[in-house]
Amino acid sequence: MSQERLNNSILENLPPEVIKPAYDRSEVTTGIVHLGIGAFHRAHQAWYTENRITAGEKDWGIVGASLRSAGVRDQLVPQNGLYSVVEKSNAGTKVQIVGAVSDVYVAPESPQQLLELLAQESVRIVSLTITEKGYCHDPASGNLNPQHPDVVHDLENPKQPKSALGFIVGALQLRKERGLPGFTVLSCDNLPSNGHLLGRVLSQYAEKVDSELATWIADNTTTPATMVDRIVPATTDEDRNELESILGCRDEAAVMAEPFSQWVVEDNFLRGRPEWDKAGAMFVDDVEVYELIKLRLLNGSHSMLAYSGYLAGCETVADVMAEPAFNKLALHFMQTEATTSIDVPADFDIAAYQAQLIERFENRALRHRTWQIAMDGSQKIPQRWLGTLRQQLANDGPIDVVSFALANWIRYVSAVDEQGNEIEVSDPLAAELKALCDQYKSQGARKLAAAFLAFTPVFGDDLRESARLQEKLSDWLQKLETEGTLACARKYFAEI
Repeated sequence: MSQERLNNSILENLPPEVIKPAYDRSEVTTGIVHLGIGAFHRAHQAWYTENRITAGEKDWGIVGASLRSAGVRDQLVPQNGLYSVVEKSNAGTKVQIVGAVSDVYVAPESPQQLLELLAQESVRIVSLTITEKGYCHDPASGNLNPQHPDVVHDLENPKQPKSALGFIVGALQLRKERGLPGFTVLSCDNLPSNGHLLGRVLSQYAEKVDSELATWIADNTTTPATMVDRIVPATTDEDRNELESILGCRDEAAVMAEPFSQWVVEDNFLRGRPEWDKAGAMFVDDVEVYELIKLRLLNGSHSMLAYSGYLAGCETVADVMAEPAFNKLALHFMQTEATTSIDVPADFDIAAYQAQLIERFENRALRHRTWQIAMDGSQKIPQRWLGTLRQQLANDGPIDVVSFALANWIRYVSAVDEQGNEIEVSDPLAAELKALCDQYKSQGARKLAAAFLAFTPVFGDDLRESARLQEKLSDWLQKLETEGTLACARKYFAEI
């Protein structure tokens, strides 16, 4: 194993087939601060920004910030912010070194330093990939959760915030005090109407700080909606070792990605933006229909495959898709339930999009683990499944597959698989969900279904009223209990 890490000094020595930054990195200035600089941001928004810096837009450099741990900083800073985006497909591998990120801050180590960075006048965009739970909101209502521990802490300790909301409002307060303009706050998380949600919780948080500040923020920020799409599985040591054999040096910050990438952005920026459209992004007046298509078809299918596939013993999505029953089920869900819940634009080829999703899920070069996709289900399910479910219930449409998916999720959060082995459930509500399973499982499938549908943090107040849904969900829970997930998929969806 090479002891040398990827860094500025060895760029010119990398193999010729590796794409390298074609600009002087010392000339790049910071225009974007990104909160939550994980793998997805590095393979998506930073990758698009790299294209524009290469084209000469050198005032849009990125400084990243980790709101929790030092892991990404420790990967990137010893490498001068450089990292590889490794595109993997059944056709082969392509490696690009990205230089758009100049530094990474770790918020808990020095929150004041991050506040000062966000308050710099050159920073015109603050972007976020903080996952659903980072918005400190109630997923069912979309409003700020004032009891969230980070919200409580930040309101009491405004100069030592923990949450993204605390940092953004704190920095905007500094800008107001110093007579500086605000900035655009750009959510890049998989949430419906993510810009509207972000604007709402920012406003609600700012009102709790100071109503005059809240008014100023409303006049001096924009929160455009976005739709992001690229499959970016967690990087493994095996991936890093394989990349090392290509580069001849060690890249601890490498990210794996599929070749496909999509970014649809509401064109509502306060102080300019990179020309991301010239890198393949799409600027539109209204993102909503595109995000609905993506959330309900791609993300909805992905989660369905993750929970059912995990319980069926499949480690990766490609493994799940290799089972004909699940492969057919994914397309059936898209065609009969997800797509029919959306008013698809006439000029959008939905059949081609569905076929493209199946092909992407079948990519064996990406080892996208079902366990990783299954994380934080309580935060994702309202966006990925429940919109489809509500629409179908209202129209008396089909709910077979989405109910099957929900039943598998309930089995998953019981934290015990079909063989009696423990499941490591990673979810902010894991304890409450397991307690529901433990309390009601022995009382039968009908009681268990009713208890979950009455769990308002996920399902809101309305779905418990649907006798049809309760019947379908309890039926699937009973079948999963007696027959198992894979057998059910093969038996009950064989004729679709």
